[in-house]
Amino acid sequence: MAYLADLLKIVLPAGLVIYGMYLTIMSFLQKEREKMLLDLKTQNTQTVLPVRLQAGERLCLLLERITPNNLVRRINNPEYSAREFYSQLLHEVREEFNHNLSQQVYFSDETWESVRRAVESVVTIINTSMQDMPEDARSIELAKRVFQLTLDQKNDAIQMALKSVKSEIRIFF
Repeated sequence: MAYLADLLKIVLPAGLVIYGMYLTIMSFLQKEREKMLLDLKTQNTQTVLPVRLQAGERLCLLLERITPNNLVRRINNPEYSAREFYSQLLHEVREEFNHNLSQQVYFSDETWESVRRAVESVVTIINTSMQDMPEDARSIELAKRVFQLTLDQKNDAIQMALKSVKSEIRIFF
């Protein structure tokens, strides 16, 4: 019995020391893991933030470029027929959108959906403008019709998309 008591006097303190060392090492490893995660997040932010800002700039530029007023002024050529001008307008909107399609990776689904709705809105305005045009109409007539439909529009999808993109960018600052 005395042998068992002596054994317990040795094993019990040794076990407590080992358990204390285990807790200390686990605490140290946890702190190191948190430090590494923080360093990784910092590096990620330093890398991703400029890319996200650039994506926001590109989306704002896309939305500004496809605004009907800007689009018509940029592409209009008095020598075009209404049909040629219509094709050019649609081609330009689709090219701008396709060129910036990859930017959706950097934004929330809601923001990207608002950008997509804005593009669809512009395409709808252009299509609606062309519907009643006579076959021999000139580009200036189509341009006037696009301007008129843009003015008549109650909810400006482009402005809503711009607000959405800008508000999401402001989250980073």
